[in-house]
This record gives sequence, structure tokens and C-alpha cells, in this order.
Amino acid sequence: MRRGLKYVPPALLLLALLELAVFVLVGRAVGFGAAVLLVFGASLLGLVLLRREGMRAWRGFRAAAQTGRPPGPEVTDGLVGLLGALLLAMPGLVSGVVGLLLLVPPLRRLAGGGVRRATERRVSSMVAGDLFGPRRVRVYRGAPQPSPEPAPAPSPSPQPVTDPGKAIEGEIVDR
Repeated sequence: MRRGLKYVPPALLLLALLELAVFVLVGRAVGFGAAVLLVFGASLLGLVLLRREGMRAWRGFRAAAQTGRPPGPEVTDGLVGLLGALLLAMPGLVSGVVGLLLLVPPLRRLAGGGVRRATERRVSSMVAGDLFGPRRVRVYRGAPQPSPEPAPAPSPSPQPVTDPGKAIEGEIVDR
């Protein structure tokens, strides 16, 4: 079992208490009936958007697969959209606001980037390349390190230079 899973039940309890407290505060401010209608309307909107976002994600995935592009960007965008619609469909004001924020395009791209980085950390670099396409890598040249081996004699045909024991520093730059 993963270490973070032990925090899920207390987090869900805190979320339920937060939702209840916000509902009571909003109910006192605008009235109980208006608060219930607000939660009900947000849930209906979330259900409508859930279908729309699901279809949009599926169409994006299929289009990427048919054209031979890596499907990762479409999948992450679709997952963030589905999560936003699902949170909006859940009864609650806090989850509805977070769901609406995830559907706003700049915040959706920001959350999609987070999903992408988390995915790239958890899968192999080959799988990440298949999902998201090739990476651009920026390499910083440092001071040359002395090599313990003598330089090989030049060969008649050019061979790629590889040094499996040498590590280079760099950073991954997204396009």
C-alpha cells in the first residue's frame, strides 16, 4: 500500500466538514433555499459538462491516435476537464468552485502541466516519450574532466561517441 493512501480518509472527512461549513455560511448569507438551488444548479451543470468533456477527451485522443501524434497532451487535458466536471457535479460549494476553476483554460493548462510532470516522474522515459513526444534537453557544458583512458585512434568510418560512465548535467525544456 502506498504511503499517501493513509491520508485519504482524514482528508475526505475534512473535505466533508469544509463543505458543510461553507454551505452553512452561504445559507446564512443568501438563505437556505438559495443555497440549495445553488448546489443543485452546480451539480446539474457538472453533469452536463461531464458528458461534454468526456466526448471532447475521446475525440482528442482518437484524432491524435489517427494522425500518429503522441496522445499525452490530449489525454491530460481531457483528464483535467473530466476532473473539473466531476468536482462540479459533486454536491458541494467548495468542490464546485474548484471544478469551475479547473475548467478555466489557463488554469486547465496549468493543472494539465502538473498532471504531465507527475506522469513523467512515475513512468519510464520511454513510455513518457511515447505519451508526450520527444523531449528537448538543454545541456550545460562544464569544465572538461580528465579521462583515465587514452583517446582512441581515429577510425576510418565515423562512429558515434558514447561514454556510458560519464553523466552530464541538463534540464528538460518543454516545447
